Amino acid sequence: MQLNDLILFVRVADCGSLTAAAAELEISTAVASAGLKRLEKQLDTVLFIRSTRSLRLSQPGEHYLSYCRSALDDLRLGEQALASAKAQISGKLSIALPSDAGRNFVLSWLDLLMDEHPQLQLRLHLADSITDFYHDKIDVALRTGTPKDSNLVAFKICSAPRVLCASPDYIAKHGKVTQLSELSQHNCLFFKLDDRTHDQWQFYLDGQPHKVRVSGNRMCNDAEVARKWALAGKGVVYKSAIDLADDLATGSLTPMLTQYTGEAADLYLVCPGRQHVTPLVILLREHLRQLCQQRM
Repeated sequence: MQLNDLILFVRVADCGSLTAAAAELEISTAVASAGLKRLEKQLDTVLFIRSTRSLRLSQPGEHYLSYCRSALDDLRLGEQALASAKAQISGKLSIALPSDAGRNFVLSWLDLLMDEHPQLQLRLHLADSITDFYHDKIDVALRTGTPKDSNLVAFKICSAPRVLCASPDYIAKHGKVTQLSELSQHNCLFFKLDDRTHDQWQFYLDGQPHKVRVSGNRMCNDAEVARKWALAGKGVVYKSAIDLADDLATGSLTPMLTQYTGEAADLYLVCPGRQHVTPLVILLREHLRQLCQQRM
């Protein structure tokens, strides 16, 4: 299968005309027609319904078009990745970060990136609410959880389940949570995500979800505060394993209900559209992936 035939297929679909697509690609109509027929023969599928006056996608053609666009976009991103490895990285980048991750480990990771690329200028926006790319003038955002907006371009940085934990002092005073039903007896520490109080905690056992509504006397719109409350022995917290990695490694927090798998809190690097996926964003993506892997 030839790459030029895929490009031709997409352009014909966009133009709705073989002649117009051929003119855009600076090839003859005969060459374009031959390329389209060659692709249909290789796929053993009619991609377009033709008449003397019109050309429209067939149902299989409409289905194939989305895959074809995605493949061509991925090839373009690959070319940009190669270019970014060769080019000197410079310019400005505005990044939105979640509060806890941003302050406690991503900040130092960005320092490393700027040490390697001194011409780079960063503008950071730290918040646990979802920032508006255009209103807040954000180029790229690091977010917890799979983005719901299909118009966004999201790159998975790492997988990270939530972990239920408390400080050794809290456990000494109130006991360790060993069953989900015991959570109602404990002071649970809340934080807001996207203006929603995170007071329903979901766990998985043998692939089956178990949701528990919890209660407590502390809530904040900053997830880092919930972590600090937990470290101070004020209650039980349920946060991403990557946020708590240092606390768990040092024993400052103790994991509980380890027989369950925590709710997914994967990290994604998100752009408002494919046109915003620049060599600098690709460099940032690979930098974050490497350091996240080391942290986990």
